[in-house]
Amino acid sequence: MSDDAARPWSGLLEGIIKGMPITADLSRSDLLLVRPMNSEQVVVIAQAQPHSISPLYGEDLTDRIFTGNDAPVVLEAWRRCRHMRAHVELPGRAQVVQDVRPILDTTGQVIGLLSIETSLIQLERHRQRHASFRRAIEWLKAMCARGELRETATLSPFFESDGILLTDGQRRITYVSGIATSLYRRLGYQEDLRGRRLSYLQSCDDEMAAVTIANRLPAERESETTGHIYIRKVLPVWPPPTLRGRMEGWRYGRGGRGDVGGVLIMVHDATEERRKRQELEVKTTMIQEVHHRVKNNLQTIAAVLRMQARRADDGCTQQALKEAINRILSVAVIHEFLSLDESQAINIRDVCQRIVAQTRQVLVPGQLIEFSVEGPAIYLPSQQATACALVLNELIQNALEHGFGDKKRGTVAITLVDSGDSVQVDIWDDGDPLPADFSLDVPTSLGLQIVRTLVQGDLHGQVKLENDAGGVIAKLAFPKVLLTGKNSAAGRPN
Repeated sequence: MSDDAARPWSGLLEGIIKGMPITADLSRSDLLLVRPMNSEQVVVIAQAQPHSISPLYGEDLTDRIFTGNDAPVVLEAWRRCRHMRAHVELPGRAQVVQDVRPILDTTGQVIGLLSIETSLIQLERHRQRHASFRRAIEWLKAMCARGELRETATLSPFFESDGILLTDGQRRITYVSGIATSLYRRLGYQEDLRGRRLSYLQSCDDEMAAVTIANRLPAERESETTGHIYIRKVLPVWPPPTLRGRMEGWRYGRGGRGDVGGVLIMVHDATEERRKRQELEVKTTMIQEVHHRVKNNLQTIAAVLRMQARRADDGCTQQALKEAINRILSVAVIHEFLSLDESQAINIRDVCQRIVAQTRQVLVPGQLIEFSVEGPAIYLPSQQATACALVLNELIQNALEHGFGDKKRGTVAITLVDSGDSVQVDIWDDGDPLPADFSLDVPTSLGLQIVRTLVQGDLHGQVKLENDAGGVIAKLAFPKVLLTGKNSAAGRPN
């Protein structure tokens, strides 16, 4: 539709598209808006599927091209420039009724066709509903085809478990669905509500309906009554401006709207959803607090060990305590991230920078080691990030201890590579080379033994340690664990 944006009738198509979702929900139909390409082809430019039932199509049809064999009713409605309705059989053997309405510009040319497709089962159920409700849904379809439901784009969806009331233009209740009857009984209304004025209900329904009739605009509000949280959507409907408009296509630029003929009130019980959300928020807050306390406790333990290291006379004991401190602080880094948002993915690049910052604080006085961290942000789940943080810490400490020793200057460069389904981390230093007989399969230190165990057991990856031009490089590679929930789509927090 980008090429058509400057055309005067593009606003009509935009209005139709915005009104399609609520029309699909209330009519329990699939909606397709198509544009003619030539005498034998049309292309789908918009699709809306109902939330109130299972949709007819299990795939996105936007930009799909249909030929005469695929959409005979649509093409016939285009050729004849008339509103047409016919029974068709979809590829999955589903029997549906196609209600196709041409959309015309000011010159009478077809600029689009709105196909409202309803299964025979839903159509039969609809026929059993009250005549006033059936008429309101027909008005709604016609309003959608005229682009008069633009403002409904802000309304939340209408679900299968939602109830619906219909009033006439004087706000007298003419139809109440079975679900709506149950919802209002929870509020104490045991009697039949049909025939009563909306003001009989001690709720916000009448106020919302009055405002929406006056403004001719939909509205949505959440309110609490007797411990129940209800979300109400109110939508005014009106008949076509002329009787002929029912059988002809809607021509862009035709003016005139009749009086509001009725108001659709959709009611959703959000009580259980809110309760579960509150419980989840409480649990999340408690878990974050636990992570915060664990981080503080780990830092306290590290501080105690640091004091113990200062008092130790033996150099080996001091070194062992320093290594333990660094390992503890590496785990504390992960808990610090989780204390901010327990469900978030951990950015390994941030973890590397935090470990480097901690390492700088414990360098031998006078030792000038330059650190760098290069590469993109890579997000991992907390369990995998914890193992990765420990491995990175051990490899950095190994470079400092065995690569530089008593050297006063040096460089440690960390490079991260995101390969989509796997992660690679290279840690290069310009320290002393590895001995000729070095083998990571036979670890010479506790740190390297920890590295091999975590990489193979927790990360299910590989690690190599080898001499490189001008220094030593450690190459860590492991597959990503798939993220779930809100981080799954892009692999990072929203």
